[in-house]
Amino acid sequence: MTDAPAAPARPALAYHKTEGTGPTVVFLPGYGSDMDGTKALALEAWAVASGRSFLRFDYGGCGQSEGVFEEQTLAGWRDDVVAMLDQAVEGPAVLVGSSLGGWLMLLVARDRPDKVAALVGVAPAPDFTDWGFTVEEKLTLLSEGRLERVGRYADLPMVYTRAFWQSGEANRVMFSGLAIDVPIRLLHGMKDLDVPWNRTVRLAELLRSANVQVQLIKDGDHRLSRDADLAALIAAVEDVTRAL
Repeated sequence: MTDAPAAPARPALAYHKTEGTGPTVVFLPGYGSDMDGTKALALEAWAVASGRSFLRFDYGGCGQSEGVFEEQTLAGWRDDVVAMLDQAVEGPAVLVGSSLGGWLMLLVARDRPDKVAALVGVAPAPDFTDWGFTVEEKLTLLSEGRLERVGRYADLPMVYTRAFWQSGEANRVMFSGLAIDVPIRLLHGMKDLDVPWNRTVRLAELLRSANVQVQLIKDGDHRLSRDADLAALIAAVEDVTRAL
């Protein structure tokens, strides 16, 4: 019998850990973002001030981590989250997922419930490979293998690959109920031009947990990085940790 080829090793990941009381709060950035974003640093400052355990890190191919960005997939980044929970966190964690990070937190909470104590989503974007691209863009991804978009928040174009898109399509979660039972808080700006806020309302319906609250911020955009937005995020994290 011939052994199956081993799965390729994931890149070495860069991270910052703040020691403190648990459960550890773990921040999951959005697509093309990294652990030095406004929300990650605001949560770290809160954790230091309140003596809470906190972890921020970069997915493979992002920020300070090793790897090539265009070689990454959604499933690979999901595995990065699980690896960090296995290696750098004791006990179940509170996952805070921003945009793409909100998709990853759902995958991990569904498939590894032992690792997750609560969830906080900020403009979560599950299944965006389905609804976030036009038919023409999907055809470009399939035929050419990559797609560049002018970034809304950066000067450089955002790059998407066929491999990432296919991985996303294989890991969609919003076609049926989500068997997740932890406390969950979801924040979404109603002026979000990237992820429609009504998708978060639908997500709340699909989650099996009864302890789900949605906060709509009427004048908030996709980033939710203003001082008032950050205060709402911290309040949501404090709220779910009180429920544990």
